[in-house]
Amino acid sequence: MGYIISTVNMKGGVGKTTLTVNLATSLAKNFDKKVLVIDLDAQISATLSLLPPHEFGKLRKKRKTLSYLIDGIIQPNPYAKLGIHDLIYQSVCGLPKLELLPGDIELYDEYLVSEMLHQQAIDENKIENFAEVWNHFERFLIHNILKPVINDYDFIIMDCAPGYNLLTRSAIAACDFYLLPARPEQLSLVGIQLLERRIKKLKDSHENNNSLNLRLLGIVFILSEAGIFGRYDKYYDQVIRRVKQDFTIDQLFATDIPMDVNVAKAVDLFMPAVLTSPNSSGSKAFSKLTEEFLGKINTFNLNQG
Repeated sequence: MGYIISTVNMKGGVGKTTLTVNLATSLAKNFDKKVLVIDLDAQISATLSLLPPHEFGKLRKKRKTLSYLIDGIIQPNPYAKLGIHDLIYQSVCGLPKLELLPGDIELYDEYLVSEMLHQQAIDENKIENFAEVWNHFERFLIHNILKPVINDYDFIIMDCAPGYNLLTRSAIAACDFYLLPARPEQLSLVGIQLLERRIKKLKDSHENNNSLNLRLLGIVFILSEAGIFGRYDKYYDQVIRRVKQDFTIDQLFATDIPMDVNVAKAVDLFMPAVLTSPNSSGSKAFSKLTEEFLGKINTFNLNQG
């Protein structure tokens, strides 16, 4: 069974998608791991970091996106013909071991979800305990979508939306580990703190029958451009010190990702930087980070053994 990883932060613009697609690509290209990327963000940044827009347009026209699977759960259709295996885009960027479940700009309708769960609560005579019905749906939405393919991959990495919507919560509930990308900035630190509080609350809400076993694999710092020139070195150090007060050294990745213009340019080519400019400082950092990532996973396996 593969590991399910969520890349998440309450704050946007901290490098979630950059981390997701470059880590996944490095795992597939440099370490021979079979990886599935899942785009849970309606901004479809991960999708468009791996596929050109015209290719995504073709898939969306055929309804070969994540929204098809979510619709099938919210509004079951006995005539639905496609399963998750039919929607997965294979050999992404020409890499046989890198695959993608594309996102969509319209992933689900919150009103339809609420309506469905309200009716379910009535049918199960649980209208006075609606939270139980909601928590169960939240716990198993992403889990059930992934269930048919978990054994097909070494890693399934989910790029979550900023904030804390239904899909982000469900992804966290379904994962074994979560990665927390951050910038050395105060607001990014707030995003870390808010997320940790939300995850504790999420664990508490599923404490009885559906306990969650997820854990933080590590915080990855994506450095700002200003940090390269040393203008905010002291400020950066202050932020890092504050993070170290709240987390153990094992919960911090030693590898930081430098701001590299090649990483930004890669977005325009709809491919990760580790492919478009493998010798750049950013790509080399991602390769080093991937080694550290695998080391953390191996340490977890040894501890479990």
